[in-house]
Amino acid sequence: MNPSSLHKYRPFPPVRLPDRTWPDRVLDHAPEWCSVDLRDGNQALPQPMSVEEKLEFFDVLCRVGFKQIEVGFPSAADTEFNFCRRLIEENRIPDDVTIQVLVQTREHLIRRSFEAIDGAKRAIVHIYNSTSPLQRRVTFGDASRESIREFALEGARLVKQLVPTVPRTEIVLQYSPESFSDTELEFALECCNGVIDIWQPTPENKMIINLPDTVQWTTPNIHADMIEWMCRHLKNRGALLVSLHTHNDRGTGVAATELGLMAGADRVEGTLFGNGERTGNLDIVTVALNLNSHGVATGLDFSDLPAIRAVYERVTRLNVPERQPYAGELVFTAFSGSHQDAIKKGLDRREKELKAHPETVWGVPYLTIDPQDVGRSYEAIIRINSQSGKGGVAYVLDREHGFDLPKTMHPQVGKRIYDLADEHGRELTADEIRDAFFHEFVNLASPLDVIDYELIHQVGERGRVKCQASILNHGEEQHIEGFGNGPINAFVHALEGIGLKDFKVTDYRSHAVRGGSDASAAAYVQIQHDDGRLLWGAGVDPSIEMAGLKALVTAWNLLRP
Repeated sequence: MNPSSLHKYRPFPPVRLPDRTWPDRVLDHAPEWCSVDLRDGNQALPQPMSVEEKLEFFDVLCRVGFKQIEVGFPSAADTEFNFCRRLIEENRIPDDVTIQVLVQTREHLIRRSFEAIDGAKRAIVHIYNSTSPLQRRVTFGDASRESIREFALEGARLVKQLVPTVPRTEIVLQYSPESFSDTELEFALECCNGVIDIWQPTPENKMIINLPDTVQWTTPNIHADMIEWMCRHLKNRGALLVSLHTHNDRGTGVAATELGLMAGADRVEGTLFGNGERTGNLDIVTVALNLNSHGVATGLDFSDLPAIRAVYERVTRLNVPERQPYAGELVFTAFSGSHQDAIKKGLDRREKELKAHPETVWGVPYLTIDPQDVGRSYEAIIRINSQSGKGGVAYVLDREHGFDLPKTMHPQVGKRIYDLADEHGRELTADEIRDAFFHEFVNLASPLDVIDYELIHQVGERGRVKCQASILNHGEEQHIEGFGNGPINAFVHALEGIGLKDFKVTDYRSHAVRGGSDASAAAYVQIQHDDGRLLWGAGVDPSIEMAGLKALVTAWNLLRP
């Protein structure tokens, strides 16, 4: 911001609440959830959803587990009204789901809303009016507090009169002092208590007081103070559900909601992935999975988050940002080499710990939850660019392609792969990493190549074999043989017989290749040159013995200038 503009702004006044209790509370249970995707979210779309798209989205919200879904503002337009009627007349509302309709405190709009919900098994009628001094001065032309309060009470009286006109529908009543976040607490309380006096809720038939953070003006702790203050002073608190509806103007919608729940709220309104006006509404996915990550059940099922995201992106024509918590494409992805190494070690250790203790709690560096718990796979966790390290490359080769490289081979392979990423100036795909690994380290056939071999076990000499092999040495075919205590050792001695003796084998590993590779075996051989250089080579072949010989030949070729 231009420093010369700072004089236009003032700090938001704090709430006098020296005995606040919310900082000591712990979120140990879930609130009631209400999705407002089909109303608050839909009105914020550049291209609002069609009725068919809203029907599909409604079905998704039901499958996720929402028991309260705001279906629209049926008095605002025929499309909204017709959508509500279709849900009811086509019996698309599950018995355990309550629809919610929003309406301003105006007589003709309230009457139209009751027409829209007639016949539903259960519905929340949510009335609101703006109460903040800014709205009173600008929107309503310097309206007095008394006139604004009376506006709320007139709407409440009419709603109470209309409830008996829809006898087939159980009605739950909800009131919002809109722009609560910018309203004097005493006046917001006055409006809410006035509506409570008219509706007369009971512990058996509760009403909802919704306290919307319509525009975020302040820090989440002051929002929490406001919620705790209201919870202390509202009439008949035991007959109320105090509800939150936060927006994200300051980027703290999730924090304000979590602190508001600690401050005593019972219910949360929000949208999937935070779609909403301006910077958006609360992201319910984030709050619910934050609770899950602390072992708290929420009643919402995000175990296949990619599928939910796919429907959301299609019907809203919005994209979930790559860094969106839990749902973004890159949130479980590490490019940094040190992060990659720690993740790989954490996953490998957890795999071992689970075998001994199946109830072991989650604990992997840099991953707050198990990606598989939200339908993500491990394959995409580590991705490779020029900032990546040896562990990340090894992880991709292991998890994506089934090659379990020896630990001491990681630096050699990792450096070449991330040098390649640096040359390209971009991230490498898993297939590009595999192709580069094969090109640089697997079955290298020049200047030395092994064409064929035969192993002859020596009678009476346990473990001793004779290796007869056909090789190409700088393009010339040669037949060699040697004896040893295994295929690799015998092949080395055969090479020594033609003068190739400037190295020794220092390590050998092999395993079956996982993941459907055409080759069934992989082998890794490390050799040391007489000048001290250590290099690994890899071999891949249906025969485990041939894979080992190819790995040795590859390592020998890598030693050549």
